[in-house]
Amino acid sequence: MKKTGKYVPDYVLLGVIGGLLLVGIIMVYSSSYVWAEYKFGDSFYYVKRQLLFAGAGVIAMFFIMRFPYSLWKKYAKHILLLCFVLLLLVLIPGIGMVRGGAQSWIGVGAFSVQPSEFMKLGLIIFLSAFLAANQKYITSFKKGFSPTVLLVFTAFGLIMLQPDLGTGMVLVLTCMMLIFVAGARYSHFIGLGLIGLAGFVFLIASAPYRISRITAFLNPWEDPLGDGFQIIQSLYAIGPGGLMGLGLGESLQKYFYLPEPQTDFIFAILGEELGFIGGTAVIGLFLLLFWRGIKISLDAPDLFGRFLALGIVSMLVIQTMINISVVIGLIPVTGITLPFLSYGGSSLTLTLCSVGILLNISMYSKI
Repeated sequence: MKKTGKYVPDYVLLGVIGGLLLVGIIMVYSSSYVWAEYKFGDSFYYVKRQLLFAGAGVIAMFFIMRFPYSLWKKYAKHILLLCFVLLLLVLIPGIGMVRGGAQSWIGVGAFSVQPSEFMKLGLIIFLSAFLAANQKYITSFKKGFSPTVLLVFTAFGLIMLQPDLGTGMVLVLTCMMLIFVAGARYSHFIGLGLIGLAGFVFLIASAPYRISRITAFLNPWEDPLGDGFQIIQSLYAIGPGGLMGLGLGESLQKYFYLPEPQTDFIFAILGEELGFIGGTAVIGLFLLLFWRGIKISLDAPDLFGRFLALGIVSMLVIQTMINISVVIGLIPVTGITLPFLSYGGSSLTLTLCSVGILLNISMYSKI
């Protein structure tokens, strides 16, 4: 693969990632020190681990950034196979770890990894390679559309066995975006949408806790101390923040009202402490990330690079939209992290690795 532009990364994107990481580390500490002191006797417990994850992720990001992205195409099948093996391993009792009712982690020493996070990136890499090589068949239901959709929903099914609906939704929506942009027929998507709607209703109806989340979303005040507790406390955090916020470190909801605020609901604490202006600034950084990612995709020198860049930026933006929508009460609770900001090892590290690939693609962008 020949270089078609200046062999330097997108510095605007690098700056955005640096800004989001800095905000994330500050907010992880601010949102977690009360709970960390109570649970571990160390107010810096979560932020120290987050710094470790961020450091490892940044090193991995710069390391991956130096590898030509075409190498991922060469090993796409091997990567996908490894991801499927990990998804199967996590379901085996004694290997998979249960947290919050989901068997989604594999313990590695003092840390744990979440295979579904690997699958998101692995499937994006494989689909990008497949669609680049077989784009002419994507309009064919038999040769193009059905094999890709079957693969996506196989991965989704394994993730739902954990169960982890939030991660599964991000994976499916990201992959559908790639298949749509590749040129799939509208009629195929309409048929898939009807089947998907029926399947979604079945998934909700088959698990009482999902029904509870839907009813809590529609009327959280019906059960304010039960299923509606999280969303009510989240809104209690965002509401008093007003325009300027209560001030960094001044959140009241982190004092055992909002459960583990350093993870899925960290944006609520950010809104409480930094207000509308702070929340808007963070959303602005994500919009800037989206713009640079789309530009990198459009300027990539080949189809694989375009699909790969689009898949990565779509994954990050979709996950961001879902997380913030949950926090402000637009959709039911799904249980996914906010990229770059939420506490979490696998999520943060894999996100930075994904950005490393995106930065490498930017090095080959057309002039």
